[in-house]
Amino acid sequence: MAMSMAVVRPSPFLGDIDFGLGGLSCRKHFLIPNHTSRIKALFWEPKKPVEPPEMYLSLNNFTSTKIHTKEESSETEKAKKISVSVVSSILEVPSSDWDACSLDATGVQQFNPFLSHGFLSSLEESGSAIKETGWLPRHIVAYDEDKNIMGVIPLYLKSHSYGEYVFDHSWADAYYRYGSRYYPKLQCCVPFTPVPGPRILLRNTSYKDQVFDILVSAMKDLAIKFGVSSLHITFSSEQEWNALKGKDFLQRTGMQYHWKNRNYKNFDDFLMDMKQSKRKNIRQERKKIPAQNLTMKRLRGYEIKAKHWDTFYTFYRNTTDNKWGTPYLTREFFHMMGSKMEDHVMLIVAEEGEEVVAGALNLIGGDTIYGRLWGCLPRVYYPSLHFEACYYQAIEAAIELNLEKVEAGAQGEHKIQRGYLPVTTYSCHYLLDEGFRQVIGNFLSRETDQVKLVTELIKDSGPFKDGII
Repeated sequence: MAMSMAVVRPSPFLGDIDFGLGGLSCRKHFLIPNHTSRIKALFWEPKKPVEPPEMYLSLNNFTSTKIHTKEESSETEKAKKISVSVVSSILEVPSSDWDACSLDATGVQQFNPFLSHGFLSSLEESGSAIKETGWLPRHIVAYDEDKNIMGVIPLYLKSHSYGEYVFDHSWADAYYRYGSRYYPKLQCCVPFTPVPGPRILLRNTSYKDQVFDILVSAMKDLAIKFGVSSLHITFSSEQEWNALKGKDFLQRTGMQYHWKNRNYKNFDDFLMDMKQSKRKNIRQERKKIPAQNLTMKRLRGYEIKAKHWDTFYTFYRNTTDNKWGTPYLTREFFHMMGSKMEDHVMLIVAEEGEEVVAGALNLIGGDTIYGRLWGCLPRVYYPSLHFEACYYQAIEAAIELNLEKVEAGAQGEHKIQRGYLPVTTYSCHYLLDEGFRQVIGNFLSRETDQVKLVTELIKDSGPFKDGII
């Protein structure tokens, strides 16, 4: 076991997090350290992920509930038994059943590829989101007495906070300083993917609200059974966020930058909505691509060959080596995901002559292009290529495909002047310790106000002409 100290930069607009001592009633025998420190995160980090107790590995069915439903063709009530179980791999759930829940939860028009069995199973089968990497799958499944699956939840028992994009390292610091343990925790999310959408995936039945309540109770019961510090539902839908407020979850908001298609006919049509200075800048950036003898291509489905994925993995590793140090995804993930997701995958590549020198990975949903990963050859630099591959090509594709928006991922204020405006993201947090719950809840209330203020300020000073938002 090795101790690791990490300096977590405070948000430029939130300031320092003050967990304070007022009202904190974690455990009476805790000693309060008498010092002030500039360290923003201090936590024990094992050389390999924490090994969960054996009880976590053998859990199966753990609850069943009777509900009363009305038959669709009459007013007659009928008792139904809904059972809930926990599975150790998404492969234990038939892909047709999982995808039926996912599609009912989003609707066909808002299909979210990251919630699909194909994407999530690729993470597990490739060794990216597994026990050994600190992501122990513990998905929850609800089914009726006829074994029809009525709902599913992607859920992981985690021994760290990496790959989540809703940052809680300072929370782990607070737990540690007061002698408590923050890890393991339960995380309901799409691993390594800050994509908003529903997390409690339900079949569209007349009693789906009751199934929702059962699944939420199951998650909370599981947190108690596992003895974890907390349960986190990150990048949830706004509807789920509102529904969970009354179920003892703390509410948190964040911000991303999305591009919106206002029925544009082409890229120039989009540019005409921009302020003159921004429009000029974008045109200048785009002219740099052919000036460097670069050709852009958008590859879909069968057009993406194994050689493309091997090359893109080189790009991905170059990005992670320079930026984070540790890659989350394996080479096998890209091959598996590309095979399973087929035409929902769009790989944007830049070629110099016959050589592919950079690429950007996108997934295509019902009404959205999701920009995910970017990379280029090591030790090379092409001015403005990142903006072209990640932002402008995605905008062009969305216009051609008549899609409503482009979601370009987490962070990145540089996206604003290129037409991507802030939108609110949502997450929910269930903390078992009442003392920490109260203190973190106070912080989140202040943070939410600041996020709302900054969002409005950016929109008011955005890149578009007056009257266009």
